Amino acid sequence: MATVGYEFVRGLLRLTAFPARRPAMTGSVTRIERNEHFLAVPGTVAPATDDPLDHLLFALKHEGVNMQVLAQALPHIAASRLRTELVATPNGQYLRVVCYLWEALTHQSLGPRPDIAGSYVELFDPQRYLTGPPQRNARWRVDFNGLGSVRYCASVERTPAIEAAMASDILGRARSFTASLGAEMTDRALAWAYLHETEDSYAIEREAPSADKARAFISLLKQAHDGAPLTEDYLVDLQSSVVTNPFDKAVQFRTRQNWLRGPMRGASGVTYVPPPPGLVDAIMDDWMAFANSAPKHIDAIVAASIASFGFVFIHPFMDGNGRLSRFLFHKALCTSGQLASGMLLPVSVAMKRHEKDYLEALQHYSRAARECVNVTWLGDDNFDIKFNGDASIFRYWDATPCVEFGFRMAEHALDVELRNEARFLANFDAVKQAVDERRDVRGSVLSVLISICLQADGVISKSKRKRYADAVPAPTFDLIERITRRVLAAASKANSRTAETQRTQRHAE
Repeated sequence: MATVGYEFVRGLLRLTAFPARRPAMTGSVTRIERNEHFLAVPGTVAPATDDPLDHLLFALKHEGVNMQVLAQALPHIAASRLRTELVATPNGQYLRVVCYLWEALTHQSLGPRPDIAGSYVELFDPQRYLTGPPQRNARWRVDFNGLGSVRYCASVERTPAIEAAMASDILGRARSFTASLGAEMTDRALAWAYLHETEDSYAIEREAPSADKARAFISLLKQAHDGAPLTEDYLVDLQSSVVTNPFDKAVQFRTRQNWLRGPMRGASGVTYVPPPPGLVDAIMDDWMAFANSAPKHIDAIVAASIASFGFVFIHPFMDGNGRLSRFLFHKALCTSGQLASGMLLPVSVAMKRHEKDYLEALQHYSRAARECVNVTWLGDDNFDIKFNGDASIFRYWDATPCVEFGFRMAEHALDVELRNEARFLANFDAVKQAVDERRDVRGSVLSVLISICLQADGVISKSKRKRYADAVPAPTFDLIERITRRVLAAASKANSRTAETQRTQRHAE
């Protein structure tokens, strides 16, 4: 079996673009067949020559859009070769796409073109990819409909998981949920969400925030609703607010190389290398253009996932990138206008509970990017880093796994974390009211004991009874347990009825 299409061009031109997830390969088939590992192509359909243009045209038709390979390969195609092909097939839709991208990516012109009679062609097939508002190019009659611009564009395939998540309308359900709680209960649930979002965002970085750090990060999270556009100055101010070491506070995007380390020694311990400092400003300009615009024009959780992961892949600061990337998820949701002021989905809480999945989403990109860098250990914490790749690997990337993960975390944040906290608060109020009607217990002590009892399924341990024995008579401990068990049982029945109603409604739909 021989490679064709993108993978053939990648090998022929020795490109540093990531290997294709499903390379096209000739095989003993009578028609093109897609499986989990590759695209099987009949020899009669494969390009007949080794001309890279022929393989790129084949790839656009049969493999989809790989902007990384296109960005690296098209500058190798001579203008004269494209003009010759235009004379032969001036209305070819894939040739028009190639010519449009060649001019856009090389910043050159192919000169006068033949008359084009064909209709406008979309770069990304909307049946296969999530797409954005079309940016029309009249010269080549091409609509750039990617998620972003020709300078920064992540691609997202329409997987069953993403289609189902989009149809579930998570943000709409979040609005309905908070409306059902009422203002007071919503405020209490969100107070919990802000605190735990802060603690778990730090915990992902293996840190425990001090009281000052926690207050600063909560204040940062609330800024997500301020409507301010993302600029270098704005991001620098945010970075300074989450970093306490004065030597780590930034005044601009980084001017030094950074890298991420794993547990191993030497060069093998370097797990990821972000773009060199000379590329950061230009890439960040185009990332910011995406992050400021996309939430208003495409699905908000799709935009949030791309903005969050795209930021951490660029790693524009020496410290604080992870916490800022998770803040940027919230910022995108708020920019979309689909969350009421003050509303927060605790996605970092969900990510902390699914750290393995979070790491896998990051590694889908970072492992391939690491292959584009040569790292030599010079001793201690000194490395010689040489990039084989270029800016295209940071500008154009497959965000499908990251978007799938982003949807799962948003759904978990709503359907598990926020709903569980609201149920806890409702149960807490019911127990407290029932106990207050029967016993006189100091409020702070009673609140602690009810929380303990609810979290332990209606049991107050012997050690806790002993600890509070001088403030609470033994019969009161028993009363709290009985009432808590009764409240939990009633809540369980109510939840079962609600779940059954929702299943019936879904079945009817």
